[in-house]
Amino acid sequence: MKLTYTPKEALLKLEHFCAYQERCHAEVVSKLYSLKMTSDEIEVVVVQLIESGFLNETRFACSFARGKHRIKQWGTIRITNELKARQISSTNITIALKEISSEEYDITFQQLSERCWENLREKDTLKKRKKFCDYMLRRGYESFLVYDRVKELEQNS
Repeated sequence: MKLTYTPKEALLKLEHFCAYQERCHAEVVSKLYSLKMTSDEIEVVVVQLIESGFLNETRFACSFARGKHRIKQWGTIRITNELKARQISSTNITIALKEISSEEYDITFQQLSERCWENLREKDTLKKRKKFCDYMLRRGYESFLVYDRVKELEQNS
C-alpha cells in the first residue's frame, strides 16, 4: 500500500469507495485521514465527491434507514441514534424515516415481537416479560408499542 496519495489519486480511490456502497461524510473523511491526507486536501476531495454525485448525505440516510429496517428489523429509535452517531443532520434523519411506511413498520414490529415471544423459553412470567421488553427496546422500538404488545401477547398465551 502506498504511503501518500495525491488529491487526484485519493479522489479516484474514494470514488470507488463511494460507488461500492452509500457512505456518509464522516466515513469518507475518516477514510481520507487514513490515507494521510491533509485537512485542506480532504475538503477539496469531499467537495468534488459531492459535486460529482458520489457523496450524498440524504441518499445515504434514506438507504441506511430502509436497509436497517428491512434487513435487521430495527425500529425508528435505533435508526435515529445510529444516524446521529454518523453525524447526519436531523433534517436528513426525518426524510430518511419517511422511507419506512407505517404499514411496513407495523407488520415488521408484529412479526418480530411474535417471533421473539415464541422463542423465549422462560417459565417465570416476569422474567419473560423483561427479556421480551429488553430485546424489543434494544431493537429500537418505541416503549409504548413494546409495553402494549407484551400485554397483548401475555393475554393470548
